[in-house]
Amino acid sequence: MLVRQAALGDKSAFAQLVRRHGPALYRYVLRLLGDPSDAQDCVQEALFSAWKNIAAFRGGSTIRTWLLVLGRNEAQKISQRRRPPFPQSGSRAPVDFDRVSAHVRNTHADPEGDTLENELLGALDAALLQLPERQRSVWMLREVEDLSYAEIASIIGASPTAVRGLLQRARTAIAGSLEEWR
Repeated sequence: MLVRQAALGDKSAFAQLVRRHGPALYRYVLRLLGDPSDAQDCVQEALFSAWKNIAAFRGGSTIRTWLLVLGRNEAQKISQRRRPPFPQSGSRAPVDFDRVSAHVRNTHADPEGDTLENELLGALDAALLQLPERQRSVWMLREVEDLSYAEIASIIGASPTAVRGLLQRARTAIAGSLEEWR
Protein backbone atom coordinates (compact mmCIF):
# COMPACT_ATOMS: atom_id res chain seq x y z
CA MET A 1 0.00 0.00 0.00
CA LEU A 2 2.77 2.49 0.93
CA VAL A 3 4.74 1.52 -2.17
CA ARG A 4 1.74 2.10 -4.40
CA GLN A 5 1.07 5.47 -2.78
CA ALA A 6 4.72 6.47 -3.11
CA ALA A 7 4.70 5.40 -6.77
CA LEU A 8 1.80 7.80 -7.28
CA GLY A 9 3.93 10.64 -5.88
CA ASP A 10 2.86 10.57 -2.22
CA LYS A 11 5.90 12.00 -0.41
CA SER A 12 4.58 11.11 3.04
CA ALA A 13 4.19 7.44 2.02
CA PHE A 14 7.76 7.44 0.74
CA ALA A 15 8.91 9.10 3.98
CA GLN A 16 7.26 6.25 5.91
CA LEU A 17 9.16 3.72 3.78
CA VAL A 18 12.38 5.60 4.52
CA ARG A 19 11.68 5.62 8.27
CA ARG A 20 10.89 1.91 8.19
CA HIS A 21 13.79 0.69 6.04
CA GLY A 22 16.37 3.48 6.18
CA PRO A 23 18.14 2.29 9.35
CA ALA A 24 18.74 -1.20 7.91
CA LEU A 25 19.95 0.34 4.65
CA TYR A 26 22.39 2.57 6.55
CA ARG A 27 23.70 -0.29 8.72
CA TYR A 28 24.27 -2.42 5.65
CA VAL A 29 26.10 0.16 3.52
CA LEU A 30 28.14 1.38 6.50
CA ARG A 31 29.52 -2.13 6.89
CA LEU A 32 30.26 -2.32 3.18
CA LEU A 33 31.95 1.08 2.93
CA GLY A 34 33.52 1.48 6.36
CA ASP A 35 33.01 5.24 6.56
CA PRO A 36 29.96 6.98 8.06
CA SER A 37 30.19 9.90 5.63
CA ASP A 38 30.38 7.58 2.63
CA ALA A 39 27.50 5.55 4.05
CA GLN A 40 25.35 8.67 4.42
CA ASP A 41 26.13 9.69 0.83
CA CYS A 42 25.34 6.17 -0.31
CA VAL A 43 21.99 6.06 1.48
CA GLN A 44 21.08 9.46 0.09
CA GLU A 45 21.88 8.33 -3.47
CA ALA A 46 20.07 5.02 -3.03
CA LEU A 47 16.96 6.73 -1.66
CA PHE A 48 17.04 9.33 -4.42
CA SER A 49 17.25 6.51 -6.96
CA ALA A 50 14.38 4.75 -5.18
CA TRP A 51 12.21 7.87 -5.32
CA LYS A 52 12.93 8.35 -9.04
CA ASN A 53 12.28 4.69 -9.87
CA ILE A 54 9.63 3.57 -7.40
CA ALA A 55 6.98 3.53 -10.11
CA ALA A 56 9.05 0.83 -11.84
CA PHE A 57 9.07 -1.35 -8.70
CA ARG A 58 6.93 -4.38 -9.60
CA GLY A 59 6.97 -6.27 -6.32
CA GLY A 60 9.20 -9.14 -7.43
CA SER A 61 10.92 -8.75 -4.06
CA THR A 62 10.12 -6.87 -0.88
CA ILE A 63 10.66 -3.13 -0.85
CA ARG A 64 13.35 -3.65 1.79
CA THR A 65 15.23 -6.05 -0.48
CA TRP A 66 14.93 -3.63 -3.40
CA LEU A 67 16.30 -0.77 -1.28
CA LEU A 68 19.21 -2.93 -0.10
CA VAL A 69 20.02 -3.77 -3.75
CA LEU A 70 20.03 -0.05 -4.58
CA GLY A 71 22.26 0.56 -1.55
CA ARG A 72 24.67 -2.20 -2.54
CA ASN A 73 24.90 -0.83 -6.07
CA GLU A 74 25.61 2.68 -4.81
CA ALA A 75 28.15 1.34 -2.29
CA GLN A 76 30.00 -0.44 -5.10
CA LYS A 77 30.14 2.80 -7.11
CA ILE A 78 31.48 4.73 -4.13
CA SER A 79 33.94 1.98 -3.27
CA GLN A 80 35.30 1.89 -6.83
CA ARG A 81 35.68 5.70 -6.96
CA ARG A 82 37.47 5.89 -3.62
CA ARG A 83 39.48 2.68 -3.63
CA PRO A 84 43.15 3.36 -2.84
CA PRO A 85 45.69 1.89 -5.29
CA PHE A 86 46.83 -0.60 -2.63
CA PRO A 87 44.50 -2.24 -0.09
CA GLN A 88 44.91 -0.98 3.45
CA SER A 89 44.61 -3.49 6.23
CA GLY A 90 42.08 -2.72 8.90
CA SER A 91 40.28 -0.11 6.78
CA ARG A 92 36.86 -1.73 7.05
CA ALA A 93 34.29 -0.42 9.51
CA PRO A 94 33.66 -2.33 12.70
CA VAL A 95 30.36 -4.12 12.84
CA ASP A 96 27.46 -2.41 14.62
CA PHE A 97 26.66 -5.01 17.26
CA ASP A 98 23.36 -3.58 18.47
CA ARG A 99 21.37 -6.51 17.14
CA VAL A 100 24.11 -9.16 17.33
CA SER A 101 24.84 -8.44 20.98
CA ALA A 102 21.25 -9.24 21.89
CA HIS A 103 22.07 -12.85 21.00
CA VAL A 104 25.21 -13.06 23.12
CA ARG A 105 24.38 -10.64 25.93
CA ASN A 106 24.98 -11.96 29.41
CA THR A 107 21.73 -11.67 31.36
CA HIS A 108 23.59 -11.15 34.64
CA ALA A 109 24.71 -7.59 35.21
CA ASP A 110 28.26 -7.94 36.40
CA PRO A 111 31.48 -6.18 35.38
CA GLU A 112 33.32 -9.43 34.62
CA GLY A 113 30.51 -10.56 32.32
CA ASP A 114 30.46 -7.18 30.57
CA THR A 115 34.21 -7.36 30.01
CA LEU A 116 33.94 -10.86 28.58
CA GLU A 117 31.08 -9.78 26.33
CA ASN A 118 33.09 -6.82 25.02
CA GLU A 119 36.07 -9.07 24.36
CA LEU A 120 33.87 -11.60 22.56
CA LEU A 121 32.29 -8.88 20.42
CA GLY A 122 35.77 -7.54 19.61
CA ALA A 123 36.85 -11.02 18.56
CA LEU A 124 33.73 -11.38 16.42
CA ASP A 125 34.43 -8.01 14.81
CA ALA A 126 37.98 -9.08 14.01
CA ALA A 127 36.75 -12.38 12.56
CA LEU A 128 34.23 -10.58 10.35
CA LEU A 129 36.89 -8.20 9.07
CA GLN A 130 38.89 -11.19 7.84
CA LEU A 131 36.04 -12.48 5.66
CA PRO A 132 35.88 -11.73 1.94
CA GLU A 133 33.32 -9.00 1.16
CA ARG A 134 30.62 -11.34 -0.23
CA GLN A 135 30.82 -13.71 2.75
CA ARG A 136 30.73 -10.79 5.18
CA SER A 137 27.80 -9.26 3.32
CA VAL A 138 25.85 -12.53 3.33
CA TRP A 139 26.59 -13.13 7.02
CA MET A 140 25.41 -9.63 7.97
CA LEU A 141 22.25 -9.84 5.89
CA ARG A 142 21.33 -13.21 7.40
CA GLU A 143 22.52 -12.94 11.00
CA VAL A 144 22.03 -9.21 11.64
CA GLU A 145 19.22 -8.21 9.26
CA ASP A 146 17.51 -11.64 9.41
CA LEU A 147 16.79 -11.81 5.67
CA SER A 148 15.87 -15.03 3.89
CA TYR A 149 18.25 -16.81 1.51
CA ALA A 150 16.09 -15.72 -1.42
CA GLU A 151 16.19 -12.07 -0.32
CA ILE A 152 19.96 -12.19 0.16
CA ALA A 153 20.37 -13.87 -3.24
CA SER A 154 18.41 -11.05 -4.82
CA ILE A 155 20.57 -8.42 -3.13
CA ILE A 156 23.96 -9.87 -4.01
CA GLY A 157 22.97 -11.21 -7.42
CA ALA A 158 23.47 -14.90 -6.69
CA SER A 159 21.36 -18.01 -6.28
CA PRO A 160 19.99 -19.10 -2.90
CA THR A 161 22.30 -22.12 -3.16
CA ALA A 162 25.31 -19.82 -3.57
CA VAL A 163 24.11 -17.79 -0.58
CA ARG A 164 23.97 -20.97 1.52
CA GLY A 165 27.52 -21.81 0.48
CA LEU A 166 28.82 -18.31 1.22
CA LEU A 167 27.05 -18.28 4.57
CA GLN A 168 28.41 -21.70 5.49
CA ARG A 169 31.97 -20.64 4.63
CA ALA A 170 31.52 -17.43 6.63
CA ARG A 171 30.16 -19.31 9.64
CA THR A 172 32.98 -21.87 9.44
CA ALA A 173 35.63 -19.14 9.26
CA ILE A 174 34.07 -17.24 12.17
CA ALA A 175 33.77 -20.41 14.25
CA GLY A 176 37.44 -21.14 13.59
CA SER A 177 38.43 -17.62 14.58
CA LEU A 178 36.34 -17.81 17.75
CA GLU A 179 37.47 -21.32 18.73
CA GLU A 180 39.08 -20.05 21.96
CA TRP A 181 35.69 -18.72 23.08
CA ARG A 182 34.09 -22.17 23.12
